[in-house]
Amino acid sequence: MNGSEEIKKVIAEIAGEGVSFSLSVPDEKAHGDVATNIAFSLSKKLGKSPKEVAEILLPELKEKLAHLVTNVEVAGIGFINFFLKPEVVRDASQNVGKITTKFTGKKVLVEHSSPNLFKPFHIGHLMNNVEGEFLSKGMIASGATLTTLSFPSDVSLGVAKAMFILLGERKDGFLYENLEEERQIIYFGDCYVSGVAYFKEHEDALAEAKSLAHIIYDENHASDIRIAFLDIQKRSEHYFRNVVASLGSHIDDYIYESEVSVSGTKIVKDAIGTIFKESEGAVIYEPGEERKDLHIAVFINGEGHPTYEAKDIGLIAKKFDTYKPDISFTVTDVEQTQHFKIVFDAASKLGGDWMSCVEKSVHVPHGRMLFKGQKMSSRLGGVPLALDVIGAVEEEVRERAGERLANLKEEERERITREIALSALRIAVLRSKPGLNINFDPETSLSFEGDSGPYLLYTHARCFSLLEKGQGEDMTPSFNENIEPSSLERTLFHFNSALKESIEDIAPQKLVTYLFKVAQEFNSFYGSVQIISEDKEKSAHNLAIVAWAKEVLKEGLYVLGIRAVERM
Repeated sequence: MNGSEEIKKVIAEIAGEGVSFSLSVPDEKAHGDVATNIAFSLSKKLGKSPKEVAEILLPELKEKLAHLVTNVEVAGIGFINFFLKPEVVRDASQNVGKITTKFTGKKVLVEHSSPNLFKPFHIGHLMNNVEGEFLSKGMIASGATLTTLSFPSDVSLGVAKAMFILLGERKDGFLYENLEEERQIIYFGDCYVSGVAYFKEHEDALAEAKSLAHIIYDENHASDIRIAFLDIQKRSEHYFRNVVASLGSHIDDYIYESEVSVSGTKIVKDAIGTIFKESEGAVIYEPGEERKDLHIAVFINGEGHPTYEAKDIGLIAKKFDTYKPDISFTVTDVEQTQHFKIVFDAASKLGGDWMSCVEKSVHVPHGRMLFKGQKMSSRLGGVPLALDVIGAVEEEVRERAGERLANLKEEERERITREIALSALRIAVLRSKPGLNINFDPETSLSFEGDSGPYLLYTHARCFSLLEKGQGEDMTPSFNENIEPSSLERTLFHFNSALKESIEDIAPQKLVTYLFKVAQEFNSFYGSVQIISEDKEKSAHNLAIVAWAKEVLKEGLYVLGIRAVERM
């Protein structure tokens, strides 16, 4: 338990059960290391002003926290500020990233980066992956048992239309068979677009696509068409795995739409007359009067096919039956927020364990990525592919950081270029609240001197370089307890609290803001102090601070899905 947690525990004991309060970090370090609003919470109960309550609490707080603090004082209209002892501040350097959250020890499922069969991995999937990786890494940091899942879309009339085009272009064999993997997926995407366009102009031929759909989705059909469909499914998954790996990500398991369509349809049909009702040949859900924020939704269309709503009912059932999670996160575009509200509302009324499943299910939205600047826009066009976006950002990195990376071997230079590009993209997304659109600006997102991913990586690399230099001069990092903790150390002390809050609130922007503050204070420290000098004792002390900053940056970047680099 760190200093903040002990203070929180003592305040809770003094306040008694049912009294809520919070700890915060004062805006100015002159006001202490930690502050609380407990006096405001007790004010009404005791019939006194917050300041009077704070003064009453002061003696007991000082007595019970004497082993942790040098002083406790009342500030303003009733806040209570705590000033930690140097050894308490520095004890935090031994526990970087060791946190307990509400997810600790839980079985957690994170569904993200779900691709579409016949379509390349595009910018929307990249946004999804960024949010999904933050959730996944946050669960790992919490000590949860994590399973990452993808829900590929392989069942739709659009896929059948794509297969129609693909089959029509077949000669001695399928055209995609001799293409490289990425070109195969692009070709599949072209077939999808062509299929939609063809049947828009030839609506009278739609029956052909529907007939084809029955063949490719029939598990008992052994035709070459079905075999070709399964081959494309396999190639698409392989491509997807490679793209995800190139992003530094990993998916444990897959559930295809085709695996839950039948079960989802049955669940809905079995509840007709109670939860769902028939309307003009379709099966619909009408939310109750208490949910005026929701609209009527179709779960099975007039042709008897399940919609995404019914498929998600089937997916929820399969998730909880297969993985039995304590909590299940689903990351999708923010525009699907209403969709999930309807699905969860309908599912909660199905009886049995359904309410429990819904209570354990959380939808996490992501926004859209736009591009600022004519150069990026002209390079990428309309809906860019994820790898094209990364490639364009890598090219920007080469142009802007060429001299910084010039002395590295080619393989390491390319690896670091990729990490810089990914850090720029991830920070550009995660610095905003989940669900908001972001405008990627190369000028700011790739800056080595401003609030950006490359700036955080550069600061980590600077820490590594200093520690390497100190090691070369036979200096071992070691704190000098006679030296008062610096402003940087008091900021580093709050890492675990910032990390915990960011994960529990699903608020990556809070962690990003904190890491920017660490980087700024570290670089200020670096500019004002001679880290390594002839004074070995002082140098060892400075290097201990550097080592602490390095670990905080490394752990924080990890949770944001970014691999810290050691050289830049």
